[in-house]
Amino acid sequence: MALVSMRQLLDEAAKGGYGIGAFNVNNMEQIQSIMEAARETKSPVIVQASRGARAYSQDRFLYHLMLAATEIYPEIPTVLHLDHGNSPATCISAIDMGFTSVMMDGSLMEDGKTPSSFEHNVAVTKEVVEYAHARGVTVEAEIGCLGGIEDGHGSGGSGLDHVTDPAQAEDFVKATGCDALAIAIGTSHGAYKFTRKPDGDVLKMDILIEIHKRLPTTHLVMHGSSSVPKELIDIINQYGGKMKTTFGVPVEEIQLGIKNGVRKVNVDTDNRLAITGAIRKVFMETPEKFDPRDYLKPAREAMKKVVAERMVQFGQAGHAGDYTSKPLSEMAEMYKSQLVSA
Repeated sequence: MALVSMRQLLDEAAKGGYGIGAFNVNNMEQIQSIMEAARETKSPVIVQASRGARAYSQDRFLYHLMLAATEIYPEIPTVLHLDHGNSPATCISAIDMGFTSVMMDGSLMEDGKTPSSFEHNVAVTKEVVEYAHARGVTVEAEIGCLGGIEDGHGSGGSGLDHVTDPAQAEDFVKATGCDALAIAIGTSHGAYKFTRKPDGDVLKMDILIEIHKRLPTTHLVMHGSSSVPKELIDIINQYGGKMKTTFGVPVEEIQLGIKNGVRKVNVDTDNRLAITGAIRKVFMETPEKFDPRDYLKPAREAMKKVVAERMVQFGQAGHAGDYTSKPLSEMAEMYKSQLVSA
């Protein structure tokens, strides 16, 4: 099975009323963790790579690892998605490489840090939509800016500095024709999202619900949605780490989002925590170990456990075999014939 369009997965998720986790990767072990979790739970999957990940692993390595994943797990509909593309050129390079979905994050300027204007965001997103849809590739966009920084990308500050305006979101989707829309509702990149369990003052689920009412057929995306479980922090600290107390996005809030149009949920930090805790445990308990396999195997298993749990919680478990994947050429024809629209 080839890599497939994210739009098809999101359309199917909308029909079924569930969300799909989008998990970031940098290396082979992370891809294996995700694919094993997908097989175990019978889930469709979105694997995503940031610009930092593309630079770290080098594009060709990453792409061929993903091709290997589709060969080994042919029953799993699998998307390769670019996370936070900072310019049309970045997105086009990913599409030409073989990514089946890209995010054009025009909410920030090309430096990936400075908030942009609405007009700039529309212009760069439209450019990517035209190029991508002609090739059957999905486009995610963002309006509003998340807090924090991840892989050098982000506006910094708190997640409340640039919350999405619902009316502007409606205008943006109409102007760009994007397939999915990431919105800013108070979440941030990284582990340190909230200093207390988030409530309506810091996590604006009411704004998400309002956007869904205005855009009932648009697939919404929650970024910065790791739950940062205390038990994962505790394992790291138990084995020599020094992580501060922090709170992520509660799973029940994500599930509320899924009931209100969220179809893609980005998770990265939880997996990083699981991997790091497992590696620290091996190093602390068996300091004589030096074979990378001795610590990467438990790390891979720890991440798989978190991913499988999220797949069940988001509702995607059991849906891998619901449909036959369409080739990108067929998706391109559907865009051309306007059989799919924002």
